[in-house]
Amino acid sequence: MIRILILLFIPVTLLAAKPFDAQKLDYQIEVGEWRSEHRIMSFFVLPNRTLAIQLMQMDGITPIPEFTITQGTQEPKAIKGVWEFIAPDKPGLVTLTITSGTLQTATLNVFVLYPYSAVKNGKLNGYKIGEYPKEPLNALDIYLPPKGFVEVTQTNLNTWLSPHYQLKQFVSKQGGKYPRYVVLQTRLLRKLEFLTEAVNKKGIRTNGFHIMSGFRTPFYNTLIKNKKWSRHQWGGASDIFIDEDPVDGRMDDLNKDGKVDVKDAQFLASLVEEYYSDSIYKPFIGGLGIYKANAAHGPFIHVDVRGFRARW
Repeated sequence: MIRILILLFIPVTLLAAKPFDAQKLDYQIEVGEWRSEHRIMSFFVLPNRTLAIQLMQMDGITPIPEFTITQGTQEPKAIKGVWEFIAPDKPGLVTLTITSGTLQTATLNVFVLYPYSAVKNGKLNGYKIGEYPKEPLNALDIYLPPKGFVEVTQTNLNTWLSPHYQLKQFVSKQGGKYPRYVVLQTRLLRKLEFLTEAVNKKGIRTNGFHIMSGFRTPFYNTLIKNKKWSRHQWGGASDIFIDEDPVDGRMDDLNKDGKVDVKDAQFLASLVEEYYSDSIYKPFIGGLGIYKANAAHGPFIHVDVRGFRARW
């Protein structure tokens, strides 16, 4: 009887925790200047622009000569070599499905943007955007106004941008009626996925970071008196923490000292920092900030993809 009870109780607990699935492909997809190694990834392009899409072996060098592209409900297209996707002239979401023999199926979400030129008097279709700085900081291109904006509606709000992150997680907290607008970078999504997999490998179970703050319009960034050059305004930054045990809207006790404080943010930041000198992390180099708790929120860290190292 005792042996039967053990078999009944212990396995049930173990089965409750499913292993983390990074949803990685067994090949790579090159989409213009970007790359994807996940079964779902999102890309952002202006109307009428052309994206060259090709498949590569995991070495990133050897092409996969043949694959099939399905665009929405259209008939699948057999591709040899490189396929040129031409973005429609109307902003919106185009979903592409890629298959190739026995390789895993991949989904590419291509968001066709509203061009920055559509912003008039600080608004886009009635939604407050605000004003980007007229001159870029230190003449860096990363501080030029963004090329365009993703339109967020109640229909596409729950779209999975990547295996563990949805569009709704990045919308500015300023509120307002739909449609709302967001700037996002594929590189940030890839970095978040990379770090999500990394912390799971370190034994910290999470199906995705809690994104406390994603995109901020310049209007909202000014409203909360944040720094003029905050990378959040360019869709390349997120304030994140792990909220799994319990799910309560605050950072977990990651270092297991019995309390939640800035030391947990420092612990999470240290896991990120471990990868800084790794060649695989090169596309994700950027800012890393550690923040204490206050009356409004618990401790968290900031990560971004500005392209050079910044720490605070």
